[in-house]
Amino acid sequence: MFAPYLFPIGYWITSILFTLLAAPLLILPSRKPLMKWLRLYARTMVGVMRHLGGIDLTFKGHENLPDGPFILAPKHQSWGDGFASFSQIPDLGFVTNNRILNYPLVGPILRKIDAIVIDSCGGDAARDSVTGNGLDTARTEGRHLLIYPEGRLVPVGETERFRKGVYHMYEAYGCPVVPAATDLGVRWPQHDTFTVPGPATLEFLEPIPPGLDKETFMTRLQDAIEGRSRALLEEQRAAGTLPDGVELPPLPQPA
Repeated sequence: MFAPYLFPIGYWITSILFTLLAAPLLILPSRKPLMKWLRLYARTMVGVMRHLGGIDLTFKGHENLPDGPFILAPKHQSWGDGFASFSQIPDLGFVTNNRILNYPLVGPILRKIDAIVIDSCGGDAARDSVTGNGLDTARTEGRHLLIYPEGRLVPVGETERFRKGVYHMYEAYGCPVVPAATDLGVRWPQHDTFTVPGPATLEFLEPIPPGLDKETFMTRLQDAIEGRSRALLEEQRAAGTLPDGVELPPLPQPA
């Protein structure tokens, strides 16, 4: 059932209820109950996206997820990207900017789950946050981590130079990076209130092994994410499911 005007209501009711009910978990000594609660929240939100937002979200490439710790580096087009990733990977730590701390209860929740909070102004402070104590804790416990290489939401069809924070984390953590491609932005564009019904995909791609130099790593990561994300959009265009008004720039011409 696609109910466009019910989707934002469902989104806010779900978010507020899960946040309020997470409060008692803050007093427990372990972070694991809260992490399980947040994953349930993400899975519930994927259901809200599907049943109220009309988004038929498909997940691919689970075979590319390593058994041990890894860094997940997805394309970032939609506010729904985080819910999609969290719903698929247990105990997924993440990097976020300090502006999100302004929301009620969010700060205590982030501290409890050992999220890596960076300075939104960037620079050396942001780099130190990415490679500091939060990363040491994650490494000790063998967690998976989520970071968006673009550093912000980017409109569908556009590309932006990836920020170096993903490399600094990759270098310091010493584990594989799993690129992830998506076209979810055509269904839930950036921060939009309403969704556009139809199919969307989150696809986990072949891991990038540790130990590469910065230039090689950044090129390989961006090529993988942008190339496959663009291919997903082209597949939608070929299938006639690309929403009206979505314009894709022309593909680069071969040399």
